[in-house]
Amino acid sequence: MEYVNQLNAYDSAWTAEQVDKEVARLKQAAKRNHNTEVYKFCYSAIDLTTLACTDSVTSVTEFARKAAEFYQKYPHIPNVASICVYPAFVETVGLAVDGTPMRITSVGGGFPAAQTFLEVKALEVAMAVENGADEVDIVLNVGRMLTGEYDEAANEVEVIRTEMDADVVLKVIIESGALKTPKLIRDASLLSMLAGADFVKTSTGKIDVAATPEAAVVMCQAIRDYHAKTGRKVGFKAAGGVRTAEDAALYYTIVEEILGRDWLTTDLFRIGASSAANNILTAIEGKEVKYF
Repeated sequence: MEYVNQLNAYDSAWTAEQVDKEVARLKQAAKRNHNTEVYKFCYSAIDLTTLACTDSVTSVTEFARKAAEFYQKYPHIPNVASICVYPAFVETVGLAVDGTPMRITSVGGGFPAAQTFLEVKALEVAMAVENGADEVDIVLNVGRMLTGEYDEAANEVEVIRTEMDADVVLKVIIESGALKTPKLIRDASLLSMLAGADFVKTSTGKIDVAATPEAAVVMCQAIRDYHAKTGRKVGFKAAGGVRTAEDAALYYTIVEEILGRDWLTTDLFRIGASSAANNILTAIEGKEVKYF
């Protein structure tokens, strides 16, 4: 499908200066959300993540088991939305969280660089879904975006989407830290949505620049504008570099202000995190918590 021409239906991206001004405003607004109820929601929106070269069946089982036991140990706090792992560990997580409402997220499509054959990307995603993944996070082809091959980048997403049932959630990572400019970040977000993404996600967490509030503003504006034209709600996920409860509250506020409270559900807002989980729990409990 041709996608480039569809971008012409949308307004241009803000300038970097406009984005900076908006981020400054939102940082002030976020102070109202430094409270326990917001932190509890942010915790419930976490995709609890382990994506290390040292991951093993043993370590992932223990990681997932602790997440499953959270329901009993902290019944006053809503549990994380999902556990996010490499495709080879989807079945491992499934066994550990069986009987709980927790969802299973798999990265896929040649994560984190997406630099492999499209057939391999599609097969990896199909295998993750077959093994029990409820959600799949793939990476938009950043190289193609940087060289202006927009149709090719979007068509890869379209092909991968066809390997998934309609009820499997597809999150597309635009790797905003590599795209850098508001225009590229906006174009990547719109292309991902036009090609079938259910979420657009900031980052893999595997390059120097991960999630930033500046990228989040541009991405949420793109989601808002896409919804206005199509009526389809697409979610937003901040990942990489979200470490504190205050970080989480800032992304919550960006979504609240730009997209509205309708987006403040775990169906439309997620935070990819590992260390942030303990830090948010600490803020909720008012004392240091090292659960994970």
